[in-house]
Amino acid sequence: MKFVGERRALAAAIMAFYFLLYGVIAVSQLVPELTKAFVGIAGVYGLAFFALVAGYFWARWYAVGVGLYGVLTAAVGMWQLGAEPVLLFIGGTHLAATVFLWGQTMSEPYDGQSAWRERYHMDESAVQRLGRAVIRAGISLPLILLYAFAPKPDSSATFVSLAALVLAVAGLRGLIQLKTWGVLALGAAGALTLSLVGADAVSHGLTPMMLRPAIASGLLFAAISPYLGSMVRFIAVPR
Repeated sequence: MKFVGERRALAAAIMAFYFLLYGVIAVSQLVPELTKAFVGIAGVYGLAFFALVAGYFWARWYAVGVGLYGVLTAAVGMWQLGAEPVLLFIGGTHLAATVFLWGQTMSEPYDGQSAWRERYHMDESAVQRLGRAVIRAGISLPLILLYAFAPKPDSSATFVSLAALVLAVAGLRGLIQLKTWGVLALGAAGALTLSLVGADAVSHGLTPMMLRPAIASGLLFAAISPYLGSMVRFIAVPR
């Protein structure tokens, strides 16, 4: 499937649509207790749109992750509520954005560029590993954001969830820059989120609301797992 420019434009348009949608919802304060969450989600889509248009090497991976987040959200919503038209629209548009950005030909304007590969000394295996990690982090980021800004009765849980969000954002940035601290920050974000989900489960029992942050934790651990072996070997080798 060719039409690289057209596919990129359509994917960017979908990201821009959701950026504007969540921005309008936040400004109108239709759900006051979730205003901060809607602002954050608008930022997630806004970054995906801007990165795609700007042509950053990591933009396609990140946007695919955001697209898969929308597909996941729609799937969980349909599991809970049934095939509602709104959920079908959300799932369909996000799936379309993901498909538009998928494939080797779409990688050429982004991660297929040689300049950044030479700068970071990346071979094809390392590029694919980084791409999978960024996609998984891109799925997880909005899930952690929604969980962080969701109303909680315990102020300490709110603080910990916000700390997990900060670590996830910083970790994604560090991962893109190929920094070791980025991997550690993503792992810490996953651990904090999983601990909060476990504490909620002990206190209130398992609920469907815990599914998304639990998935986010698993994806963050999956994102960093390919890097852990080399990190351990680097520490273990005597110098």
